[in-house]
Amino acid sequence: MINLNEWVGGGFLRDCRVCRDDRGRCTIDDRYSTLITDVVAPADAIVFASPLYFYAVAGVLKNFLDRLVCYLGASHSTDLSEALARQRTALLITSEESYPGLLTGVAAQFHEMSRYLGQDLVAIVHGVGNHRGEVARDPDDPIETARRLGHELFTRHTSDYTAATVRSHHVWG
Repeated sequence: MINLNEWVGGGFLRDCRVCRDDRGRCTIDDRYSTLITDVVAPADAIVFASPLYFYAVAGVLKNFLDRLVCYLGASHSTDLSEALARQRTALLITSEESYPGLLTGVAAQFHEMSRYLGQDLVAIVHGVGNHRGEVARDPDDPIETARRLGHELFTRHTSDYTAATVRSHHVWG
């Protein structure tokens, strides 16, 4: 598990057209580059986790995602794009509300981000609670759902058809 505050707390995305160096590299002096190239890119899967703050993911996670802009730019190797494209992703999120439309914006962001990066978004697990330990009392049992997701992360069925997708017209074999 990685605490993003330890890696990217020091630099927010600025205008990349202004702050990139002569080679087109990000000049924000923190460990984000190491995090992306040495930890995130080699991973087979990424499970994001965040509380819901004002109907969005926590700022440190948003900052992590925003910073990908510079590292996926034309000035960087395509190796990063290729590494991210082979990954499976999931999102674990908590909130104090159970309103069904609550995660609409966050879900759309992660669906589009995964689509853009060529990743398989396997699941979004939502737990409801407001105090430490309270999510464990959520009747939908998000802790068990997240545990099951951990066991099924690489085998869980996902599909994202396009008009050109060759398919058998059977969802379950």
